[in-house]
Order: sequence, then structure tokens, then C-alpha cells
Amino acid sequence: MNRAQRWGGLTGLILAIVTLAIFLTINAFWLYRLDLTWLNVPRSVNMSVGMIMHNYHQMLAYLELPWVTDLKMTNFPTSYTGMIHFADVKRLFLVNNVVLLLSVGPAWWYLRQVRQRAEHWRLLRPMQVAAVVPVLLGVMMAVNFDQFFITFHKVLFRNNDWLFDPRLDPIITVLPDTFFLHCFLLAFLLFEIGVGGLYWFARRQIKRV
Repeated sequence: MNRAQRWGGLTGLILAIVTLAIFLTINAFWLYRLDLTWLNVPRSVNMSVGMIMHNYHQMLAYLELPWVTDLKMTNFPTSYTGMIHFADVKRLFLVNNVVLLLSVGPAWWYLRQVRQRAEHWRLLRPMQVAAVVPVLLGVMMAVNFDQFFITFHKVLFRNNDWLFDPRLDPIITVLPDTFFLHCFLLAFLLFEIGVGGLYWFARRQIKRV
């Protein structure tokens, strides 16, 4: 492998881990279901868990499926600005999924090359560096999650349409901030498992030589 191939393969590998962690977090229905009970959301909105989950699945179907072009939730109307925000989120989700699909090939090729050449040591430092990022973000969240959450939205979105008014977009009443905190933590954990697993694999292979 030349230098460009190594950097390209490593970039594909990191992107694959990041986007896979995000994809798995987005589709962690079990996490939302647990938070509904733990945070007493059904009682606060006077709706059953099944009804809330039904609307949640409708929302995710719109956000993740390219052929679903209209957001229709049975029990939650959506305002004009709310629709704009959901459309922005949909684009981000689809970009993530496309990057995941495109990065799997280069990531697989790079890992195969590393294994065939017995150059597992090339994985050690990049995985160590990558593992630090979620830790730093986790510290920032621990210090002030509200500010972290606001900054996150300002970086990703060009407007303030994500500031939902519960009277106009009641879906926000069943999406508490704590749930989003748990989503961030899950994504960080999945990423750490990915890079940690590769680091462990590389160390193990090196010791066998």
C-alpha cells in the first residue's frame, strides 16, 4: 500500500465505524422504549406506550426511508417550521447511511491489506487517537449538556427550526432531553467498542507473530 491508499483506507475505516455507530443509535428502538418507561413519558402526555411507539416509528420511517416523502404521525401534528427541521434531519440521516455504505468497501479492503501484510501495528495509534474523541465530547456533555446540545444543533443546522414549540409541535413532549443524552452516550459507546475492538484485535495479532 502506498501512502494515499493507507490514508484512504484508514479514513474509510473510521467513517465506517462512526456512521455505523450513528445508524445503530438511530435504530435503537429499545432505548426509546426504555426511556418512555423510565422517564414516565406516557403518564405526562396521557398516552399509552404503544401509541407513542407507533408515532415514533412513523417519524423514523420518514427520516430514514428515501421513498417516504411525507411526515404523517397519527397523534402529533407538525408545524411548517417543524417540517423544515424534520426535512433537514432526514437529509443528515440519509447522508449518514450513504457514507456508511460507501465506506464499508474501503474499510474492508484496508483491513484485508493490513492482515495480509501482517501490518496490524498500523491500527494501534489511529485507534488510540480516535478513542479519545468520544471521551472529550463526553466530558463536555458532563459539564453542561444543555450547552453541548445547543452547540451541536448550531453546527449541524442553518436555522433555529429545531427549537420546537410544544403547542405547535407536540412530538417534542415525548422526546425529552434525557433521551437525546442517552442517544449520544450510546453512539459514543458503540464507537468506543468499534475502535477498541480493532485495537484489541491488532494487539492480539502482533503478539502472535
